Amino acid sequence: MNNVTMKAKDTISAKLAECFITIGENRYNFMQMIDFEGKVDKNKTKVPILGRIMDGNKTVGLSGTFSGTAHYNQSIFRQALLDYKNTGIDTYFEIQITNEDPESTAGRQTLVFMDCNTDGGVLSKFDADGEYLDEEIEGTFEDFKMPESFAVLNGML
Repeated sequence: MNNVTMKAKDTISAKLAECFITIGENRYNFMQMIDFEGKVDKNKTKVPILGRIMDGNKTVGLSGTFSGTAHYNQSIFRQALLDYKNTGIDTYFEIQITNEDPESTAGRQTLVFMDCNTDGGVLSKFDADGEYLDEEIEGTFEDFKMPESFAVLNGML
């Protein structure tokens, strides 16, 4: 049997990432992020096809969302909510995520999420029984690009 398998060293460490947020001319190293996930959902429509019992499915668009948890130690998004309340002008921004584990031969991947907008956010909180404060950050994005992608691992092709 000639079964090629992945090497354990080629997994990507969950902690070795960078997160930058750009709002206007300001680029923030958003090192307070604990976790993050940006994803797209395909918007599909059912297609009835004569002569087939099963419908077909056609992708007609994409919807982008992001979510994450951050340490509760910045006011950037609270200020954006306050600005929107006071002016009616919403804040759109970019999020850049890079994953790179120097041990893995997969290398480095960078994704940039553009025209991001939060769904709202925590204004204030405390927890007398807690160890530290964190907050959920969720929103949408309208475009994305991948300037760097992981390498194809040995044995994949």
